[in-house]
Amino acid sequence: RVEMTTVPSSRGSSLLGIGTQTLQPLASLGRQLPLSLGSHSNSLPQDICCMAADGRLVFAAYGNVFSAFARNKEVVHTFKGHKAEIHLLQPFGDHVISVDTDSVLIIWHIYSEEEYLQLPFDKSVFKISAILHPSTYLNKILLGSEQGSLQLWNVKSNKLLYTFAGWKVGVTALQQAPAVDVVAVGLMSGQVIIHNIKFDETLMKFRQDWGPITSISFRTDGHPVMAAGSPCGHIGLWDLEDKKLINQMRNAHSTAIAGLTFLHREPLLVTNGADNALRIWIFDGPAGEGRASEFLLCQDGTLQSFSTVHEKFNKSLGHGLINKKRVKRKGLQNTMSVRLPPVTEFAAEEARESDWDGIVACHQGKLSCSTWNYQRSTIGAHFLRPAGLKTDSTTATAVDITSCGNFAVIGLSSGAVDVYNMQSGIHRGSFGRDQAHKGSVRGVAVDGLNQLTITAGSEGVLKFWNFKNKVLIHSVSLDSSPNLMLLHRDSGILGLALDDFSISVLDIETRKIVREFSGHQGQINDMTFSPDGRWLISASMDCSIRTWDLPSGCLIDSFLLDSAPLNVTMSPTGDFLATSHVDHLGVYLWSNISLYSVVSLRPLPTDYVPSVVMLPGTCQTQDVELSEETVEPSEEMIEYDSPEQLNEQLVTLSLLPESRWKNLLNLDVIKKKNKPKEPPKVPKSAPFFIPTIPGLVPRYAAPEQNNDPQQSKVVNLGILAQKSDFCLKLEEGLVNNKYEAAVNLLKELGPSGIETELRSLSPDCGGSVGIMKSFLKMIGTMLDRKRDFELAQAYLALFLKLHLKTLPSEPVLLEEMTKLSSQLEENWIHLQLLFNQSLCVLNYIKSALL
Repeated sequence: RVEMTTVPSSRGSSLLGIGTQTLQPLASLGRQLPLSLGSHSNSLPQDICCMAADGRLVFAAYGNVFSAFARNKEVVHTFKGHKAEIHLLQPFGDHVISVDTDSVLIIWHIYSEEEYLQLPFDKSVFKISAILHPSTYLNKILLGSEQGSLQLWNVKSNKLLYTFAGWKVGVTALQQAPAVDVVAVGLMSGQVIIHNIKFDETLMKFRQDWGPITSISFRTDGHPVMAAGSPCGHIGLWDLEDKKLINQMRNAHSTAIAGLTFLHREPLLVTNGADNALRIWIFDGPAGEGRASEFLLCQDGTLQSFSTVHEKFNKSLGHGLINKKRVKRKGLQNTMSVRLPPVTEFAAEEARESDWDGIVACHQGKLSCSTWNYQRSTIGAHFLRPAGLKTDSTTATAVDITSCGNFAVIGLSSGAVDVYNMQSGIHRGSFGRDQAHKGSVRGVAVDGLNQLTITAGSEGVLKFWNFKNKVLIHSVSLDSSPNLMLLHRDSGILGLALDDFSISVLDIETRKIVREFSGHQGQINDMTFSPDGRWLISASMDCSIRTWDLPSGCLIDSFLLDSAPLNVTMSPTGDFLATSHVDHLGVYLWSNISLYSVVSLRPLPTDYVPSVVMLPGTCQTQDVELSEETVEPSEEMIEYDSPEQLNEQLVTLSLLPESRWKNLLNLDVIKKKNKPKEPPKVPKSAPFFIPTIPGLVPRYAAPEQNNDPQQSKVVNLGILAQKSDFCLKLEEGLVNNKYEAAVNLLKELGPSGIETELRSLSPDCGGSVGIMKSFLKMIGTMLDRKRDFELAQAYLALFLKLHLKTLPSEPVLLEEMTKLSSQLEENWIHLQLLFNQSLCVLNYIKSALL
């Protein structure tokens, strides 16, 4: 059962919602944008059984509970108290009224979620079937019953004001008429009674022969017209002035009309039914008849696209028609008999979609394949089928589009494989003389350069064809019949799912099997590659989804589901995995957790037992469970601590950023660039007691100036300077030959600090020749251990630049520098040899023909 409701707004438009398991309020309706999805609510734990709305909230009931949605998305209030299923909801100012199947009526305060009043009714005497708040009737509600009587209640004083005898037939619908005190009453007999509840007088009666009245609505744009729905899918339009039937909208829906509403002051009628269709009818004809303006459908046979960003980007390409000209010529409204069967296989290519159709689809039990245009969101201009083939037993089983978007390759159950031009729909040839395979074609694929065409037949043979001249190049016999085939064009890797529940991976260049995977216990329904071609994800009837790592050839992930997956595909960026499942209508999205957290990709053991995972959803209870699962640490994760040096023979770099050592030789240039043009001028502060010159006239004393030109302004730091920690560590290194502490001190300093420390090593700045010798030994130790290699080079270069005049005059330092020079040359020869070997291997891989 599907319920529909509208919310009047101040701009004369409405918000419309469809009740399924998920509340879907649509955007404001108007002439230019009749149906546009505005937002999508979170899911509820159970199916929605009835709905209602006011200007602020949308109410949806599920089971014996109902909730209120705010901003068309999140649940803000939940009301619990009924013991039976709720089937009626009525907003009532700051309150909301709910009625269950046991005829218990409860009035709730919306914001406190507390019961204001509870009215139990005897089901055998008065079982509530309809509820209405009459216009201008303060604190009053009108109740209809299955016994046929009506009651008017004052809910504030909890009093029964009046009982209407009724018409001895059950009431199915109540609707306020545009006139005050007048309501329309729909009955089980198909009658619509226009009744004045103020004087208890029947004004007029109408009768439909299509069964009980399911819904009633009045036009408010100046035309006295009433619409009434029926279980047959027909809608009757009645003229209230002439009191006659003016039109019949037959087959407005293929099943019962669940709800219909005229938009406020608009000639638009919105209807929905049990066929899961939502339609808008516009009344612009001379006879007052309605024609379909827009509709939404969710049935088999449609081709739709869903956006992972926002629902408003979703597209429906609609139903395909077998003969569109016949439908237009005969003016058929019910097109169920001429619609194409459900799509079983399709291929899409966006290369030339702006020029012509870019989608080809196979249909259940059909030989011809339909083309579709994604940009126009409609079926294309061609039906691709081989000429002269009239057998009804042959069907299209596989399809692919070339990467250029110009050709479509279609495989048939007879074993034939044909090529068609996408622009003109003309047949461009076939593979093989009579047929490409002896059995049914299970898969077709074309490489990225349009050179190879790969086909797989049910007889267990994989064939490679030249795409241009249609000549067979190579064939491979498989151990079992292939079930489906998938090609990753960028890497040239071909995946084959076999009937023995195994997966074979081939390289189309060498045409050899490079990987084989086994482990599924049921038929493999679908496969998909990750965008980079490293993972192959398979879905099987054993309710499992497995992820295989192609470089290592191992299973790295596996989980079970409550329902078997039918299809699986990965987004182009690799962030989402989309699946569909048996007995589920939705498309489910899975997030790739390896993109935003550390995940162990170690091979799973052979005795690994996968866990059962719930299907993703937007229900709040599911969100809580998922968040708890993600917080728990994985038992399989082993944290790897990398050693400071992998091997003593390997040159190891430090983890310091380049800004710490790369610009050490250019510090003077950097300081000159950063030097301000004018130094900051500090105003001279006046002394507290200003000196004066003794005399009769008070005069201030001028400050004394030192004009001695022979006094030196250079301070001898060698006498006053105190040795730094770095110098002390170097002095200790001369004794114990350990320099780790000195190196760590330099690592903590910035470029300016390093320059200051190295400059202070000279005797003129407080150092000594012994400390300079110790520094050179420290560099030699770093080169011997092959650690912090780039730091040793940078520190040594800065040391030579600062002390270039001092070093040649000290024999001790010259001897130490000679040893260091041979050590540097030996290390560089070792590195150069490794570089040359690596370059040689890379050049061979790039140029050699494997």
